[in-house]
Amino acid sequence: MSAATWFAFGADDALPNQPATAPRLTASRSTAVTSPPTEAELIDGCLRGRQLAQKLLYEKYAGKMMAVCLRYAQTTFEAEDVLQEGFLTVFRTLGSFRRECPLEFWVRRIMINAALRQHRRNASLVAVSDGEYPETLASEEFTLSNYNFQELLTMVQELAPRYRMVFNLYAIEGYTHKEIGELLSITEGTSKSQYSRARVILQTKLERLGTPTRHVS
Repeated sequence: MSAATWFAFGADDALPNQPATAPRLTASRSTAVTSPPTEAELIDGCLRGRQLAQKLLYEKYAGKMMAVCLRYAQTTFEAEDVLQEGFLTVFRTLGSFRRECPLEFWVRRIMINAALRQHRRNASLVAVSDGEYPETLASEEFTLSNYNFQELLTMVQELAPRYRMVFNLYAIEGYTHKEIGELLSITEGTSKSQYSRARVILQTKLERLGTPTRHVS
């Protein structure tokens, strides 16, 4: 579904029952503007129900938010579902945005919450087989910087759901283990152990690819 088609629906309308598609980020000539609107202008236009403002806001953030959703989802299809649900929430609740932080930060939190809701619906935190990996890292220092993004994304998506959620929330989003425990209904200690296990699995996979271990976090 193109961005233009998506925004033919009001913020409170449900999307038609059809598969989600990747966002299209190129505006047509008919919707081009001579100068990009400011963040405040986009927000004000959306609050007035202007579809062009909604479309431009979507196109401004969809690419970055899709990257966020991909890290939490196991497949691109799941990520698109999260993205769609997240933007519906954005437009339904935009009136509550108090403009005390950048809009992108607020939208990102909504996407994370949408990913958490999907996780609760589709996956559990029960134990599953992790494969043959060491119990601990040889070194406590571990980072994902300077590695190929697509390879890393694939590895993160292959983590068991409970590890993937904890790893993203702690290593990428900066939540504390206490906060993660509250979000996922697990103990703080469980969050710590699952994060540690996720790091072991990721480092082991990188080493098996022949990628040199670097001091990254």
